[in-house]
Amino acid sequence: MHASDTCNRGNSMLKPYLFLSAVMLFGFAVAPAPGKSPQEASSGAKAGAKPVASSTARGKEIYARDCAMCHGDTGNGQSDLAKDMQLTLKDWTDPKALADQSDQQLFDMIRKGKDKMPPEDSSRAKDDDVKSLILYIRDLSKNPPAPSTASTTTPNSSN
Repeated sequence: MHASDTCNRGNSMLKPYLFLSAVMLFGFAVAPAPGKSPQEASSGAKAGAKPVASSTARGKEIYARDCAMCHGDTGNGQSDLAKDMQLTLKDWTDPKALADQSDQQLFDMIRKGKDKMPPEDSSRAKDDDVKSLILYIRDLSKNPPAPSTASTTTPNSSN
């Protein structure tokens, strides 16, 4: 009996720990996942979802801050800095300019950089921000600036 009394006392001491462990496990299971706030979760676009105005606005904000200095305010690739650095950049107002580039290719290029273009660090723009930037860049060809009166392009010219 002495051995069984010790065993029962050990089991009764173990019960509060098991109960506490179960409560903590349940608490973690029902707690919201860290990362996005409820506002971000409701405004963030899922894969294949249509872009929302807030994501395009965020893309425009990042573009103005990090891209326009070289790629131009309108995305035409014509900026003083690009000319000074002797860069030949695509005209993103032309729908054909990005037609051969997937969103993943653009994402990788933005994230890793290319040639003289520095990478977009994750501390400056999260992955969702880069996706919003890609949406904004693709939209530049849908709403091109008004053509100037002194157009120098001809129908047979190549880009």
